Amino acid sequence: MEEESPRSPEAKLGLRLEDLWDIQQPQLTPSEKLNSCFESIPVSSFPPAAPSQVIDITSNSSLAEAVQILSKHKLLSAPVRNVEAPEDASWIDRYMGIVEFAGIAVWLLHQSELAALRMMGGSAGMGLVTGRVAAAVSAATLGTPPSAIVGTALVAAAGAGTTAAVGPGHSGPEAAASMGGSFFETLTSSDFYKNTKVQDISGSFRWAPFLALQKSDTFLTMLLLLSKYKMKSLPVVDLGEVKIDNIITQSAVVHMLAECVGLHWFENWGKKKLFELGLPIMTRDQLIKVYEEEPVLQVFKLMRESGIGGLPVVEGSGRKAIGNISIRDVQFLLTAPEIYKNYRSITAKNFLNVVRVHLEEQHEVSPMLLGTVTCGRDNTIKEVIQRLDTEKIHRIYVVDKDGNLEGVITLRDIISKLVHEPRNYFGDFFDGVVPMPQNSRV
Repeated sequence: MEEESPRSPEAKLGLRLEDLWDIQQPQLTPSEKLNSCFESIPVSSFPPAAPSQVIDITSNSSLAEAVQILSKHKLLSAPVRNVEAPEDASWIDRYMGIVEFAGIAVWLLHQSELAALRMMGGSAGMGLVTGRVAAAVSAATLGTPPSAIVGTALVAAAGAGTTAAVGPGHSGPEAAASMGGSFFETLTSSDFYKNTKVQDISGSFRWAPFLALQKSDTFLTMLLLLSKYKMKSLPVVDLGEVKIDNIITQSAVVHMLAECVGLHWFENWGKKKLFELGLPIMTRDQLIKVYEEEPVLQVFKLMRESGIGGLPVVEGSGRKAIGNISIRDVQFLLTAPEIYKNYRSITAKNFLNVVRVHLEEQHEVSPMLLGTVTCGRDNTIKEVIQRLDTEKIHRIYVVDKDGNLEGVITLRDIISKLVHEPRNYFGDFFDGVVPMPQNSRV
């Protein structure tokens, strides 16, 4: 008799859901059955993340140190532990929030854009004076320490090396981009980058509150928070030991779904075609995109302003994508700034090409090397889940038979189609959680 191959923890979890599915009341709709199944399983049952993935960053870490930690562990985000919290602090007081790799980079570039505009509006010979003026204005408008803005302004001046004036019609990305590739190398070697603390950017771009799950919370709660409530990751806390026991991400959930292929409960849902589920949610007319010759900083600025995690880079007609840039790709501006130094400006197209060459030279595996991953509206949700999981990507673009863009599907979109929120489900669940700042999503 042939021995059955061992099942993954995710597949075993799928079998548990299968047992629950089989005993659901027959009058329930498939959607109600799924909700009931997920409500019956505690998050303590979710497979644990690798130890290297369950880390935190101390609030007194510098931005440079935080970037190094996240890059080393290949993490997109991590909880921020408040070093000033007392020993007997509860978990909600022990952590300040969750900071994303991209949030650090976008905040830093945002400060640099402002300083770049002010510096290039003057002259290199007046750099220090202009830097102090920029400090006063930026401190008043952004609430940032003047000393920090002076540092940014001087970095921008050093990177500029120009006396050309920039008119009011220029944007921050255009101003920074016109400084050339050396701008990022200068920025990452600056005292500003090395001395600004993680706690100094609390509540800024892509900074989420420390919204944690307890082990007794259910899968349904977790899935709703990762979809409807737009959380990218959720720490699971051990109240007894006041520690983070696990971290559950959107990617981990989609991987679990991929491991459940073949099970009745999954196939009942997974066989549906995208258009039958109302996907893509973001269609062609709503799709935000950037043209290949635009400055790469414009890409990240659009993501920040629109609250999205990635967008396609399109050729001249605007219909076909030549690549995808995700918010996490901003890391390449900070971890490998030297690769741009020979460029007078860094366009979206240049960025894609340079980073791909860098990754190939370093023999690194990255979604950046995949180009644009696509599907059609007639594909099933199962096929899309398998592709997203196999390629380790967060979005897939929907195209027509001629390869023209028709929309995009994200991990959050998929999870949102798996469950629905019952009336008054969360009650007082969010009480005591610090409200998410208006600009924290990106």
